[in-house]
Amino acid sequence: MGRRGESGKRERPEVDHSLVADSNVLKHFASYATELDLKHDKYERIVKFSRDITIESKRIIFFLHSADKENSKHDLLKDADIRLRQLENTLFKSVGEELNGEDPYQFLRAYTSGLQEFVEACTFYQYLKFKKLEGWNCLQQTLKFNIDENSKEGCVNETSAKTCSVLMPPSEYVLGVADLTGELMRNCINCLGSGQFESCMETCAFVKEIYNGFLSVGNSGPKEFSRKLFTLKQSLHKMENACYTICVRGSEIPQNRLVDVLQDASEVFEEDEGFY
Repeated sequence: MGRRGESGKRERPEVDHSLVADSNVLKHFASYATELDLKHDKYERIVKFSRDITIESKRIIFFLHSADKENSKHDLLKDADIRLRQLENTLFKSVGEELNGEDPYQFLRAYTSGLQEFVEACTFYQYLKFKKLEGWNCLQQTLKFNIDENSKEGCVNETSAKTCSVLMPPSEYVLGVADLTGELMRNCINCLGSGQFESCMETCAFVKEIYNGFLSVGNSGPKEFSRKLFTLKQSLHKMENACYTICVRGSEIPQNRLVDVLQDASEVFEEDEGFY
């Protein structure tokens, strides 16, 4: 207990700083501080990589929306595939190198936004090209890389080559697919505006299958699951309204006014009981 001074306040006891400097406890805490600083620095580097991944993924998605004509669609999809592979082999490889030897779940929040945006871009590309989606395992395999710790040039040889990867939990893949449905809704409306009615019906049926799959998950999904499910339901309702308008009133609406009528359509959502 410290003694009280003239002012009545308790004074701190004197500390022998020479003993503290040699304390083993202080040395341990100094090593912990260094370790935490290294982890924080690594976390911030991964966050920066994630931002760049998000930006490039959004640009690829915007680029894919311009693939609305069959005569230019093949070249656009080819260019989009090249950009996706470059994104994997540059930014994602850098994230994998940062995660090498670390517990990836400690840094998952640092790159989850970029990962979900990347899933959205990849699945959108897959749908436009193949009219289907690849599973989670296929995308996870694309995020495994060879690294050479002894070469700054990135050359891989048999003696120094090692493997690194970027963790993609199934929950992140599911959330990325949920975001995909918004892009499919925009693509559906664009197809209607260009007179591709059959493609719009096909896309609407595809999103309906995704929605049925989400309903089967119930409330056991991740934290963002409920919010994204509600957004998915809104996108599907817009697509169904658009398809209904085309089937019932398509012959009454001029081609140049079709998109405007669809955008001004009522968006009254009905109660969906789901599956029991």
